[in-house]
Amino acid sequence: WGIGHMEETATLLVSELVGNAVRHAGTDHLALELRLEASAARLRIEVLDSDPRPPQPRTPAELDESGFGFILIKALADKWGVRPTAVGKAVWAELDIRSCAPAGRAGQLAAAETAEQ
Repeated sequence: WGIGHMEETATLLVSELVGNAVRHAGTDHLALELRLEASAARLRIEVLDSDPRPPQPRTPAELDESGFGFILIKALADKWGVRPTAVGKAVWAELDIRSCAPAGRAGQLAAAETAEQ
C-alpha cells in the first residue's frame, strides 16, 4: 500500500477501535468487522459492530486506568466519526497520508510529549 510510515499510528487506531467495540458493544451476539481502505490521500480504518448505540466518549479522571481510548483516537486521527449501518454502527478514523511525516503521527506525538517534559 506504500504507507509503511503510518504503521504505528494505524496499529494504535485499530487496537483502540476494535477494543472499544469488543468492550462496549452491548449485544448478546457481537458481530465485528474491520475495514481498511487506502487511497492516494487517506487511510480509513473502520470497525463495524452489531450494537446500534453510538460510542459514549468520556473524560477520564487523572488516575483512571481506562477511558482514554477516544482521547487517543482524537489525538492521532485527522478525522473520526460514527455512522449507522443496517445491523449496528461503524466507527471510523482517517489518517491523511499526505500530511504524515515518515515517522508517523505516533512519532510526532511522542516527540511532543518528550519536549513538554
